[in-house]
Amino acid sequence: MSKKVFLLFFSLLLCCTLLSAQEAGKSELQQTAEAAATRGQVATARYTYIRAFDDYADRGQMEPSVRCGLKATALYYKENYWREAFELLRRIDQTIDAKAPAEGRAALHFLTAKERMQMYTKLHKSASAAEQLNHMENWARQANSPAVNDDLLFTKAAYYYTLGQNDKANAIFDEIAQKLTAEKEYDKVDEMFQTLIANGRSSSNANMVAQSYSHYIAWKDSVSALKTAEHIDSLKNQIATHEATIADKDSSLSSRSMVIVGLLVLAAILAALLVLGAIVLMRYMALSRKQKNNIKELKENSALKAKFISNISAQLTPSLKKLDSRIPEVKALLDFSDHIQTLASLECRPEGPVETEQVQVQTFCEQLMDQIRPKVKNGVELMVKAPKMSANINREYVTHILLHLLNNAAQYTPEGGHITLDFKKRSARTQQFLVLDTGCGIPEEKREDIFKPFLEVKDLSQGDGLGLPICKQMAQLMNGDLTIDPSFTRGTRFLLDLQV
Repeated sequence: MSKKVFLLFFSLLLCCTLLSAQEAGKSELQQTAEAAATRGQVATARYTYIRAFDDYADRGQMEPSVRCGLKATALYYKENYWREAFELLRRIDQTIDAKAPAEGRAALHFLTAKERMQMYTKLHKSASAAEQLNHMENWARQANSPAVNDDLLFTKAAYYYTLGQNDKANAIFDEIAQKLTAEKEYDKVDEMFQTLIANGRSSSNANMVAQSYSHYIAWKDSVSALKTAEHIDSLKNQIATHEATIADKDSSLSSRSMVIVGLLVLAAILAALLVLGAIVLMRYMALSRKQKNNIKELKENSALKAKFISNISAQLTPSLKKLDSRIPEVKALLDFSDHIQTLASLECRPEGPVETEQVQVQTFCEQLMDQIRPKVKNGVELMVKAPKMSANINREYVTHILLHLLNNAAQYTPEGGHITLDFKKRSARTQQFLVLDTGCGIPEEKREDIFKPFLEVKDLSQGDGLGLPICKQMAQLMNGDLTIDPSFTRGTRFLLDLQV
């Protein structure tokens, strides 16, 4: 999780109470969208959230309408559809002006301005993000709502942490902590600092963790002192009350002694609880440090394992090539060795965009189809549906993926069937290759697992199960994805979506 995710989390923290209150009244469309998002079906969730946005707006329920629209916006830029995200935000603002009551528009415009600020921060456009923060302040003044003002404070503090302006961020969080402490909302303050520290660790921001932890300890000490003073005052009040009662009733000395002993025992119990709390806090601190070290070691070990496995495979390959590759078991070992090296090289690849080049789509697809033509069964029809146009792709990765899918289709398509390679331009920034066959298909219960490597131990001569995971990882490195079309039931249809 990056520092920008931390920004989003704290901006939403004070809204959780309102969202909980609305949970029971969610529309069917909103519940469907949330379920799709939980299952990772981003496109379905996005489309359904937009429908929920329109449905709520038509019914005059503008707050849930705007929140559904913002959910769809986040799902757009999650997949780098920035232009679509900004267009949806403009549409949300227009709907607010057209349908929301005048007294509620400022609070709703505040939410859209906050979403824009988060997007500009992700795009590293500091000037635009600062401009949106100014808009948020103006909307917050017009809204004149304590909840909106608190949300603004959280958002500003998170923004300053992102820019490394720790003094400003610390001052805002200290202000919030002091306010909640004065209201004796100790649990909310503790949750705020715990979340802040956790997000700093998850984003590997040592500065944020150090700043947050330092302020957390200072606040914890002050709260402990306050609680101790409150306990002492409470004990004093109890003692005074008991003494007054004893004096009024002229109780015996033995009764007075019993009351005092009881109060002392109570004080001892409270002191023991305070000591126990301090011990628990110290254990938590030690455990947090240990967990941080374990996470670091796991990341290092994972990289070393990938490199180690790749080296072993590379060392075994020359020896395996001396064997007779016509033997199925030897051929399977050679293929497995190649797949291991490919998978390891993809996992260890440095971050950054892959290289692309312009290709003629129709010619490219026909050349791929020609390569599998000798492998298909009798009577299998091969079709290419690609326009005469050029496309910007990574030739190596796309060729690897499509050939793997076409070879699988040739293997599983029976006589008299057909195999199709299709290309579609979905939008100005989205293009799609489709490979479909009329084979036996893939059972629905296995579709989620075929892209995951090393799920089962099997005979290598029957395949190592790494082909599709490698293709999936290549698609993701190209800022795209490889999926199975669940709506296609006459065989199997794979969808390779790519972003330009």
